[in-house]
Amino acid sequence: MGYNNFDNGLFDFAPIFITIVFIVVIGGILFTIVKGVGQWSTNNASPRLTVPAQVITKRTNTWGGSNDTSATTDYYITFQVESGDRMELKIAGSEYGMLAEGDFGLLTFQGTRYGGFERKV
Repeated sequence: MGYNNFDNGLFDFAPIFITIVFIVVIGGILFTIVKGVGQWSTNNASPRLTVPAQVITKRTNTWGGSNDTSATTDYYITFQVESGDRMELKIAGSEYGMLAEGDFGLLTFQGTRYGGFERKV
């Protein structure tokens, strides 16, 4: 009669822990999907506007890239419209390189969706 680790209830917790982790992961995935669909729906319900604006700042967000995976970069531009309101919109890298801080022009957007920027000289 020795001490048996399998009878002390330690391993009874493992299925509960695995279930909790599974629920948290699935919950996180569902939350992300619902949030994305909600933003997409809000953008579609918003009017497509073209307004005079100025490029205020540019920034990037690079993530990933460890070991054998490639890095991903997201590009953002902050625009200021005539009313003084500012909005940061995610744009394509090809357009990011074509804009400079201080540029004036016509910004087209729909909700948080970038539609284009026509620079005025």
